[in-house]
Amino acid sequence: MNAARNFPVVDGQISVGGVPLFQYVEQNGGSPLYIYSRDLIDKRVSLLRKHLPDAVHLSYAIKANPMPDVVKFMAERVDGFDIASAGELKTVLQAPMPVDNISFAGPGKTDMELRQALEAGVTVNLESAGELERLVLQGEQTGCRPRVAIRVNPDFELKGSGMRMGGGAKPFGVDADQVPGLLRRLADLDLDFQGFHIFTGSQNLRADLVTEAQGKVVDLALSLAEQAPSPIQLLNLGGGFGIPYFPGDEPLDLAAVGAGMAPLVKKISAAHPAARIVVELGRYLVGEAGLYVTRVVDRKQSRGKTFLVTDGGLHHHLAASGNFGQILRRNYPVAVGNRMAEAATETVTVVGCLCTPLDILADGVDLPRAEVGDLIVVFQSGAYGPTASPSAFLGHAAPAEYLV
Repeated sequence: MNAARNFPVVDGQISVGGVPLFQYVEQNGGSPLYIYSRDLIDKRVSLLRKHLPDAVHLSYAIKANPMPDVVKFMAERVDGFDIASAGELKTVLQAPMPVDNISFAGPGKTDMELRQALEAGVTVNLESAGELERLVLQGEQTGCRPRVAIRVNPDFELKGSGMRMGGGAKPFGVDADQVPGLLRRLADLDLDFQGFHIFTGSQNLRADLVTEAQGKVVDLALSLAEQAPSPIQLLNLGGGFGIPYFPGDEPLDLAAVGAGMAPLVKKISAAHPAARIVVELGRYLVGEAGLYVTRVVDRKQSRGKTFLVTDGGLHHHLAASGNFGQILRRNYPVAVGNRMAEAATETVTVVGCLCTPLDILADGVDLPRAEVGDLIVVFQSGAYGPTASPSAFLGHAAPAEYLV
């Protein structure tokens, strides 16, 4: 896996959108910063359109990267948005996306968030029976008819996923065996019932496992639909498509995923011809399109070990530090962004500027010799960057973000 292949190198320096890294740093008045490539996002969307069945709608889970410019850019390329807070709702309402194609998931929605979702007209993915009753009350108070789907916690999971979102006891969704009772309650209410959202896991690189899980999702959804108060209009199959981060990771075989989905789409359409079939993706759409760029401010030796100290760190990029879901810490792919033509000559540990031993961007990596002022680049940084990091820790400034 060579993450650097996505970005051209000119005169030994990584370039994004035809502009070398140092120019972005100068334009910004310093580092650190994130850079996201429009071209790479476009290519990823095109690849999905090529391999997935035509009937599949692409929905962007904006928690992966809610930068407003990214969201607006995605609105012209995907078919819907998935949000998880009132803040994200505000962001997507400023983008050119029809509200009918926006869904609101997540446990712990407050009454105010439910009210705002009602008033906006987006679909609320119900996470519990209690949330349904609170939504009904808000509907009565506002005069808005709730538009709902049920988020189902299945009794199976996406094997091999980096983060398991379904199966077993979970705070997400309604357990599958409790859904029939909730459907009976829905039948007594004046609601716009849309269908189901079934999410089983994330960050999976095995096409066979993704296909296996999707097959189980479809079977479960069709079984539950037999007890629904009306034909389903929406079936969100979740996502789970992963990207390679670590040595040995192989990219997901998207062609195989698409081939596996084809008969499932036919099965759904035969039973519910009006159903909108959705695949919800976040990281897979934007993750490989982003770089985190931070500058070396010090070189130091400590008991035979070389440290490159940067002006960035986990307060900007928690995921790269290994503190965002990793059980055993592994390095994201890194490079000295202005020395790409040089061979690796030393083994170093790249750390941030925070007073904590957790602030590691790369541990024991082989790089060209880097000096103070050189730029360290962390690849695969388009998803779960600034907004997934403790940016207020120690009071450092937030990183700049550029969509180019």
